[in-house]
Parts: sequence; structure tokens; C-alpha cells
Amino acid sequence: MKKFILKRLLMAVMILFFVSFIIYALMRCMPMDFVTALAQKKAQSGAGKSVSEWIAQLNAVYGLDKGLLQGYGSWIAKAVTGDFGESWKYTIPVTEKFGSVIWYSFVLNIICFVLEMAIAIPLGILAARKQYSRTDYTITTFALMGISLPSFFFATVLKLIFCVKLGWFDLFGVVSKYHETMTPFMKVLDMAHHYILPVITLTIVSIGSLMRYTRTNMLEVLNSDYIRTARAKGLSEKVVINKHAFRNTLIPIITLVGGMLPGLFSGAMITETLFGIPGIGYVSYQAMVEGDIPFTMFYMLFLAMLTLLGTLLSDILYAVVDPRVRVH
Repeated sequence: MKKFILKRLLMAVMILFFVSFIIYALMRCMPMDFVTALAQKKAQSGAGKSVSEWIAQLNAVYGLDKGLLQGYGSWIAKAVTGDFGESWKYTIPVTEKFGSVIWYSFVLNIICFVLEMAIAIPLGILAARKQYSRTDYTITTFALMGISLPSFFFATVLKLIFCVKLGWFDLFGVVSKYHETMTPFMKVLDMAHHYILPVITLTIVSIGSLMRYTRTNMLEVLNSDYIRTARAKGLSEKVVINKHAFRNTLIPIITLVGGMLPGLFSGAMITETLFGIPGIGYVSYQAMVEGDIPFTMFYMLFLAMLTLLGTLLSDILYAVVDPRVRVH
């Protein structure tokens, strides 16, 4: 196992190297009008430099004044030391801004992740056990609705009903205007109250795919020869489902779950924007719109790292769930 993990980590480093080069090359393809606009803005702020001086300084930050390979070498040399430059939009170090907003997205997505696992997998198994029954049709309909509902539409409907019509929630933000006057416990409750609608939105639009995926795999397992043999031996349905079928159903599901890891940190960009949650999805969107190359590069590289980590975890969990799988 140790040899396997080390080998995969080395492969991940190589892949990340090439991915970072592709990201850098794509950033170099962005129109430099953003740099010019930012330079003009800084020059007008009375910082004592002309527009041309600011353009030269901004281009030098990421080697935009050099060739592609030379510029990438300059950037990666700083990146490996943790220096990703200063955000052009937020005017603070990229890592500092990232650290101040990542937890909004992490809290939102970890809650949705737990709810998705707790709801989608049991319902998917239940639908498979009661194939073609009223329960199966109801669960399938619910799953298809979740798959079909665009997050922006569902979020807008929730806001119209519960924020505008009923007035139960605020339209935007993660805290109320009286947040600073509250006790620590009430502050937690205040934030939890503001997270209710975003959590409902992300959970409903996300569970459909996992639910259908679980149902399909469970049906395949239940029709296997060893399941029929277990039933023929007189084992109870509970033992057949929980001990034999469920364990093998988890194997393909692990692939899907491993791919969810980047989503825990990448943030739900549309949902965060609609509900005014200052998480990494919303902040990164604003950075991309305004051509903040340093922040955008760090954000995309971070997602690439999480994707590789999620793949590695999936491979390791294969061996944990299924003893027949051996890693070398």
C-alpha cells in the first residue's frame, strides 16, 4: 500500500506540473485589456506612477513580459515557495484572500455532502429493493426532478417564497445586521439560519445523480449469482442487503464520491452568488470577471490538486471496501 501511494503521489506531481503549465498558458491568452484597465485605475489613484509603469510592473508579476516558457519558469519558481502574488482585484496576497473565504464554502459544501450521502444512498438502495413499485417510481421521479432543476431557478423560487413572500430569511448574506451584538451561541445560530436555503438548494439539485447511480448499481448487484445463492441458503433479506449487496454497491459509488472532493472547496458559484455568500466560488467568479490573473491561476491550480487527491483517495478506498482489489 505504501509503495502504491508513493507511486501515485509521484504521478500526481507530474500531472500537476503539466496542468499548471496549461493553466499558465491559458492565462497568457487572456486579453491584456484587463492589465491596461487596472494600470489606469492605479495611476488615477495617485500612487505616483504612470500608466506605462504600472503596466510594466503588473506584467512582471507573472512574467507576462517574457516568453511563455521563461514566464512559466519564473511563476512556478515562486509558486513552489507559496508565493502566488497579490490579487489584482482584492489588493492583498492571493493566499490571504483565499484563506479568508474558503471556510464559507467548506461549511456550506460539507453540510450538503453529508446530507447528500445520507439521503441519496439509502433512497437509491430502497428504490432498487422495491423495483417497479410505487416507492421506486416516487424516488425516481424525485431524483429526476433534482437532476433537471437548474440551481439558479430553484434558488430563485426558494428566495421568492421564503424571503419575499413569507419573510422568513434574508435575501443575501450569511449574517444579519444585528450579528455583532449577539452572543457567540446566537451568532452560530444566525449563520446557520442564513445557510438553510443555500443548503436546501445544493442538496436537492445534487442528490438526483447519486440516487440514480446507487439504484442502478444496487440492481446489478441484486441480480448477481452470489446474491441468489445467499438467499437460497436461507439468509434474511436484511443480511443479504446489508452484508453482501451493500458492500459491493459501494465500489462504483466510491468513484463518484471521490470526484466530489473538489466541490467541497471550489464552492457552488451560482448558489453563492445568488445568496450573497462570500465563499470561494463567488470570490473566484468576481476575480475572473475582472481579469484577476493571479487569483484565477491559484484557484484553478487548487482545484486541480483536489481533483488528483480525490482520485488517489478513490483508489485507496477500493482496496478498503473490496478485499479482492489489490494495489501494487
